[in-house]
Amino acid sequence: QVRLVESGGGLVQPGGSLRLSCAASENIFSVLNMNWYRQAPGKQRELVATISTGGSTSYADSVKGRFTISRDNAKKTVYLQMNSLKPEDTAVYHCNGGGSASRYWGQGTQVTVSS
Repeated sequence: QVRLVESGGGLVQPGGSLRLSCAASENIFSVLNMNWYRQAPGKQRELVATISTGGSTSYADSVKGRFTISRDNAKKTVYLQMNSLKPEDTAVYHCNGGGSASRYWGQGTQVTVSS
């Protein structure tokens, strides 16, 4: 069973930055697209960023130009660099492998953007 463990969340002021990490127990990056989702209270889960098995990336319009997804195959870790954070970025961020129907999910890490 593949495990995904997120870290790096916290409280940050508007305009600040955070880097989230997602460590995988096995190297699944060659077979699964890796995703970051987020869910804010009372809102639907949102796909934030994807890095494909081939390394191409895509982003939700709401984070384009501010967030960057990357991965380190040797460390079996996917990252989400988040810059110019806004209060509306506040949510629990989840790492996922293979898409929303997949069973490969992390437990989530809370990101709170507030002054």
